Amino acid sequence: MSTFPLFVSHRNIYDLSSVFHRGLTTLLFILPFLLIYTIMAIYAERKISAFIQDRLGPMEVGTYGLAQTVADLLKLIQKEDIIPAKADKILFKIAPVIIFTSVFAGFVVLPLAPGWTGAAMTSGIFFLLAIVSLDVIGIVVAGWSSNNKYSVLGTMRSAAQIVSYEIPLGLSVLTVCIVCGTIDLQQISIQQSILSPESKYLFDIPALGITTNVVGGFLNWNIVRMPLLFFSWVVFFIASLAESNRAPFDLPEAESELVAGFHTEYSGFRWAVIMLAEYAMMLLVSILGAVLFFGSWSSPLPNIGPIQLANWTTGEAGTFASTLWGVFWLLSKSLFFVAVQMWVRWTYPRLRVDQLMNLSWKYLTPAALGLVILFAFWKILFI
Repeated sequence: MSTFPLFVSHRNIYDLSSVFHRGLTTLLFILPFLLIYTIMAIYAERKISAFIQDRLGPMEVGTYGLAQTVADLLKLIQKEDIIPAKADKILFKIAPVIIFTSVFAGFVVLPLAPGWTGAAMTSGIFFLLAIVSLDVIGIVVAGWSSNNKYSVLGTMRSAAQIVSYEIPLGLSVLTVCIVCGTIDLQQISIQQSILSPESKYLFDIPALGITTNVVGGFLNWNIVRMPLLFFSWVVFFIASLAESNRAPFDLPEAESELVAGFHTEYSGFRWAVIMLAEYAMMLLVSILGAVLFFGSWSSPLPNIGPIQLANWTTGEAGTFASTLWGVFWLLSKSLFFVAVQMWVRWTYPRLRVDQLMNLSWKYLTPAALGLVILFAFWKILFI
């Protein structure tokens, strides 16, 4: 009989298989949703920018221009896939795939509802932050393989930007992990819902007769039950804009300076994939922000006496209604933050490179580190 140690039991194999199937189910839902969401988001951004600039935006193709984005998509699919003669053709072709795959894989661990946990990894936050950080490799490959000086400049900016802002982003996420005592995204979600079996970390209000894990709603959200997390969310939101290459941190693209940045030489379908990855990243960080700070899939409506709004709009755990409500609330919160990102883009001017680095290293990183130390002392002294 072989003496080779058996590290994986039948139970572990079953668990890994279950995790794989739950993650695959999530991705099969997310992929078509991303396509629909991107079409709607591009149209919405055009209308939001037009409103801010006192214009009408798309109006000609379809009613109020609703079919404009669809027409643009059809045009992109039909355009010629041009590869520069001096480009590294293999790397040039695979770069958009790396960018989109690294972002798309991040959705696998997101809990979409009480009974829809995604891959349900106990270290889901680590996986998400690690896999999403790989998109900078695709961006570097895209810019370098193009053999274009504007693309290379955009690539260098992107690498410096993403590496810099991943630090305050990770530290702001760590503050939530300290408060909740877990790095499992579904457990963080449950602690912010009426499904939480205990109120160890919840701030009840005895004078008003409020027990937050019974009343539920927005009173259970991390940002309400621990108000100092508001500052963590501010750091998280600013850093997430930089991670998504969104204005005022869109230096890797910077159309007015670098033509189009790292994807200057891309056209047709490959350019569309890069844009899809950008809008997917916007949604991903918005969902993550909603999960960590704003109650995840739980209802914002509280139970008020006999009017059980939180119970009615959450549903019984494990039921189809509960899943529908959970997906609805999570996506509603996330799409709201996507709209805020669009509003910020068309309101604030782009930062210079030195201002971008100063904001990260001189302000956001020390602030996030200070919050981590503060929450660590709070955890030791009061919990």
